Amino acid sequence: MRCPLCSFDSTRVVDSRLADPGDSIRRRRECGGCGSRFTTHERAEEVPIDVVKRDDTTQRFDRRKLLRGLVRAAGGRPVGGEQLEALADSIAAQIRRSGESEIAAERIGDLAERGLARLDPVTAIQFASVYRRLADLDELEAVVRKLRDEPDPGAEQMPFEGIVPSDATGSMASPVDAPAGQPKSHQERS
Repeated sequence: MRCPLCSFDSTRVVDSRLADPGDSIRRRRECGGCGSRFTTHERAEEVPIDVVKRDDTTQRFDRRKLLRGLVRAAGGRPVGGEQLEALADSIAAQIRRSGESEIAAERIGDLAERGLARLDPVTAIQFASVYRRLADLDELEAVVRKLRDEPDPGAEQMPFEGIVPSDATGSMASPVDAPAGQPKSHQERS
């Protein structure tokens, strides 16, 4: 790699770290000619993904377009830009992990709606009103009911931050003992 300051063609890596959100490696390099240090990012080439729209046309997946839609839906709501950036990154990562070369726009919309519901349910409803083209209050009520009733994947999992070890009197049920969404207490299982 050439030095961006003096164009010397020999540099050495001083430090390498995984960069957030984990899709690139950040490298600090030092020029062998002038001694200056600079940062580079190494990222795998992304396989293009086509989004199949409602009218069966396709267009390339564009994370920035997704983010613009999320920002529009969050207008006037207490949802921060960093939260929306993280959500857009998460959705893009899920799409890429699927390994598919095409994805339905509906699937992306569902992921966005679910992600927004975790951040702010009202923002999710604002998003759904445009994305689902809601025509009346009955359709709006159905979306609200869906957001309330359908459990969010992973909602029952403990967060990674602030983990507190469980004790013997914890209330977490074994998946075998408890009906879905109804954890039994430790005493009930014994």
